[in-house]
Amino acid sequence: MPTFPAYRPRRMRRTEALRGLVRETRLAPSQLVLPLFARSGRGVRQAVGSMPGVCQTSVDEMVRDAREAERLGIGGVLLFGIPDVKDAIGSPAWDDRGPVQEAVRALKRETPRLVVITDVCMCEYTDHGHCGILKDGDVDNDATLELLAKEALSHARAGADVVAPSDMMDGRVRAIRGALDGAGFTNTPILSYAAKFASGCYGPFREAAESTPQSGDRRGYQMDPGNLDEAMREVWLDIEEGADMVMVKPAGPYLDVVQRVKQETGYPVAAYQVSGEYAMIKAAAERGWIDGERVMMESLIGIRRAGADVVITYFAVEAARVLSALSPSIG
Repeated sequence: MPTFPAYRPRRMRRTEALRGLVRETRLAPSQLVLPLFARSGRGVRQAVGSMPGVCQTSVDEMVRDAREAERLGIGGVLLFGIPDVKDAIGSPAWDDRGPVQEAVRALKRETPRLVVITDVCMCEYTDHGHCGILKDGDVDNDATLELLAKEALSHARAGADVVAPSDMMDGRVRAIRGALDGAGFTNTPILSYAAKFASGCYGPFREAAESTPQSGDRRGYQMDPGNLDEAMREVWLDIEEGADMVMVKPAGPYLDVVQRVKQETGYPVAAYQVSGEYAMIKAAAERGWIDGERVMMESLIGIRRAGADVVITYFAVEAARVLSALSPSIG
C-alpha cells in the first residue's frame, strides 16, 4: 500500500461530490421503519412528553402520519396498541376490533406501499405490565406462548405484512409459526426481536405504550447487556424456529451485536433505535449541546454501517426529509 506523500486520503474528501462518490455505507428512506402508537377514538393526537414529536393517535390520525411516511419513501411502520381496558392475561391483544387490528386494516387500504409490521407482545395489554401471564409473581413462559400465537394470528387476519414478537419468551417463534401456518398464513413473515436486551433506554417507550411493569422488572426474560455469545444463541434459536428476519434492540449501545449477527447469519437484520436513544439526542439538541440533525444522521448511518439492513427509528420521518432534500440515497 502506498504511503504519504504518494497516497493522500484527503484528496477524496475535498468536496461533497467526491465524498458521495466513494461513500461505503448509504442510507435511504426505504431502509427506515417508523414506530406508531394506536389507540381508540377519532381525532386523537396525544403527545408523549418524553419523546418530542411522538404521539399516541387514533387510527384516522395514524393514517395521516402514514401517508406522509409513504410519500417520503419510508419502508414501513411498526404498530403498537394501547387498549381501553387491560386485564391479567392481556386479552385485548387478540381482539379483532382492537386498535392495532383496526390500524392494520386502515393502513393496508390507505397506504398500500408501506410494509405494515405489528409488535406481538402482552405488555401493552396486561394490567400488570409484564410480557406474559404471571404465576407467583413470575412470567409463565409456556402458558404465554399460546396467547402470543393468538395475538399474531389476529394481526395476520387483519392483514399485517409482518408480525414481530418482542416478548423474549423461549419458543415463541415456533409457536407463532405453527399458528400462522395452521391457519393458512404461510406467507406471513416473522421478524423476531431475537436479541432484546434489558436496557435502561426503554423508559420513554413505556410512557408511549403505557406498559411500565407494576412490579419488578423484565431482567428475568430480557437479555443481560454483557452477553454477546448468548445473543448469538438467541438469534440462532429463532432462525431455527422459523424467523425470517431478526432484530437487535437497542441499536446504538449494541452495534457489536448487530455486526456479529449480520456477519455470522447472513439473515436480514433489523436494529431498533429505541426511545431512550431518540430522547437523548432530542434533549441534547434542544439544549444546544449538539447539532441534532447531524447527530441524528450520524447515528443512523452508524447503525447501517454495523450491518443493519433495516433501522427502526422514531427519526424516520425527519431523516427521510433530510435524505429527500439531499439526494435519493445518501449517507
